[in-house]
Amino acid sequence: MGVLATRFALIDALKAVASQLIVLHHLAFYGPMSDLAQQIAPALMHWLSQDARMAVQVFLVVGGFLAARSLAPGGVLVSSASPWALLRSRYLKLVPPYAVALVLGMACAALARAWMTHNATPAAPGGWQFVVHLLLLHDILAVEALSAGVWYVAIDFQLFALLVGVLWLARRWGHGEAGLTSAVVVGAGLVALLAAASLLHFNRYPGWDVWALYFAGAYGLGVLAYWLSDPARSHGWLLALTAGVVLALALEFRARIALALVVALLLAWGRRSQFLDTWLQSRVLAYLGQISYAVFLVNFPVALVVNAAFTRFVPAEPAWQMAGFLLAWALANVAGAIFYRHVEVPARRWRV
Repeated sequence: MGVLATRFALIDALKAVASQLIVLHHLAFYGPMSDLAQQIAPALMHWLSQDARMAVQVFLVVGGFLAARSLAPGGVLVSSASPWALLRSRYLKLVPPYAVALVLGMACAALARAWMTHNATPAAPGGWQFVVHLLLLHDILAVEALSAGVWYVAIDFQLFALLVGVLWLARRWGHGEAGLTSAVVVGAGLVALLAAASLLHFNRYPGWDVWALYFAGAYGLGVLAYWLSDPARSHGWLLALTAGVVLALALEFRARIALALVVALLLAWGRRSQFLDTWLQSRVLAYLGQISYAVFLVNFPVALVVNAAFTRFVPAEPAWQMAGFLLAWALANVAGAIFYRHVEVPARRWRV
């Protein structure tokens, strides 16, 4: 029972699949192994290197869905804590394991530089570069990333902060029972407005991708999907949400946004039909979903070392390099499981 009894099976399944696609994307996009391995499966490797990264939309939508559930299941901020306390808690959930992963990444990059010369290998870092990463400001300040995918940790924190701010303002709007209703309407309205602004404008311009507003459309879809999936609410609200996204896609089609809509509707359907806890129930998927953040953090350092080792010590032949590609995929999951048990779980004490 354990894991399955306390987690949403559908969400774990989505996170499990998405995290594996992100690992495969990094393997296909970075490092010399994929350059040779693609000769064996060119179409697959091209898709992994270019399109598999859309799996990040799953994490954005799921992140919004779960944030709404924990912060404001009824549409109003339920915590009596200050916004700063909520942000502190979120920062301490994300950053301690992230910091350890950065140190691991720097060590792996140093080893990789000793074995190969490749533009996917980060240069030797400076102290300021590490500090900026800990402050989650690396992309905003245009500082070179210490590892692939670390941008997402900063964006996750920005999106959470944005939602906390909106919900806090909405709660202050009302007093008493009538005010509570007003707070629900204002909070939902502000989230919908931010999502619309993102989908209709900010998400169409890549220059905004260091800021939460670029991703607020997908994240907002997750938040709204949770609120609108309440069985007491009319299906018409979900139809209206769908129509709004379709309008944004008609203005400029983006496959990533279409995927975000599908995930949001799937989560809403799962909650309404009470399949969220049971659909795609699997101990393997549940575990992979549980360790998905750890796998996300450590997969690039692992891939970097395997790439370097296969470049230095293994023949530069497609079959050998494809074997290295598959080995790196497996080792990323093993390393993620170890990291989850020995770093991410113990780091939770910092949130107390």
